[in-house]
This record gives sequence, structure tokens and C-alpha cells, in this order.
Amino acid sequence: MKYRILFILILLPFLGFAQERGVGIRLGEPLSITYKDFIEDYLSYEIMIGGAGVNGSDYYRKHFENNPPSSNAFYQGHSASRGISLNFRMALHEDITDIFEITQGYLLGYGGAGVQLRTTNVNYSYFQSSPGSPGQQPFLSIKRSNIDLGPEVFAGAEYYFSETPLNVFVEVGMFLELIDRINFKGQGGIGVRYLF
Repeated sequence: MKYRILFILILLPFLGFAQERGVGIRLGEPLSITYKDFIEDYLSYEIMIGGAGVNGSDYYRKHFENNPPSSNAFYQGHSASRGISLNFRMALHEDITDIFEITQGYLLGYGGAGVQLRTTNVNYSYFQSSPGSPGQQPFLSIKRSNIDLGPEVFAGAEYYFSETPLNVFVEVGMFLELIDRINFKGQGGIGVRYLF
């Protein structure tokens, strides 16, 4: 039994090469580790895990003002840091090698849709006004996790090298946050994957 498992593990990279599955890194928004595999010749799925960027300062201020810790809490400021980003996406591909007259390797254009979950860690500072307490009140703080969930659409191109088990890609897209509030966010990235 041990030898069968070892044999399968040794053969997996060679069996997978024809399917062009790959793992790599995506630089951009979101910054992610990416795994991509083809279900059929021109249909792929991709899973990404990484770090989500933060939204603009007005976004978090409005979030605090819509959900204050108490009725007499007033926003003073905040700091936000990257959280986790998870993506599941599917794409259709088209061979566009001949359009660009590429003689080595091949180029695929693609477009697709998926779902994205993002978190951001936010530290708010605020003060509370108390009836009968004149003057400046001391600042208080509260930590919150901002969770965003919604669909995304994207388009891009990826180049596969002839002799090297690598591909490089570039893409642009749009994320529509539906939870916890409606918000559009432009996204994009470049990256490289090792094919196995």
C-alpha cells in the first residue's frame, strides 16, 4: 500500500502537466496565493487566499457612525490593517496566440466571475459625551472586524512558456460588496504560476 501511494505521488506532477494546473502568487488587489486548474479545455476554476487591502477612510467612518458602540459615541479616528481575502472563481478562456503573432508558447485571453470574502481589522478611537460633563472627554477605543462578501467579475490574459513550466498573467476586475454594505471596488493584479 505504501508503494502505491508513493508511486501515485511521484506520477502526479507528470499527469497534471497536460492539464496545466498551477500554483503561484498574484501581486495586486488582493495580494494572494493562487491555485488554478482546468475543468475542460477552456473552462477553469481558481482559488485564491491572501490579504485584502483596506477601503477609503470615509468607508470606515460611515460604518462607525451607522453602528456606534453607544448612542452618545462620536467618531474621532481609525486605523485599518489588511485582513484575509478568499476568492473562488471560474473563467472561460480563448486562445489569442495568432492574433498577436506569437511564435513561442501561447497566449490565452479569459474572463469570468466568482465570489469574494474579505476581512479588515479596524481600530476605532472615539469619545462619549455625557450630560453635565463639561470639557474634552478621554478617548476610548474599540476593535472591529469588517467583513465584506460579494460577487466579482474579471478579465485578463495569461502567457504559457514553451519550454518552462510557468505562466504569467495580468488581469483587471470589479468587486461588488453586498455584505455588510453595498460598495464597488476596482481590482487588478499581475502574477506567475508554476505548472505541475
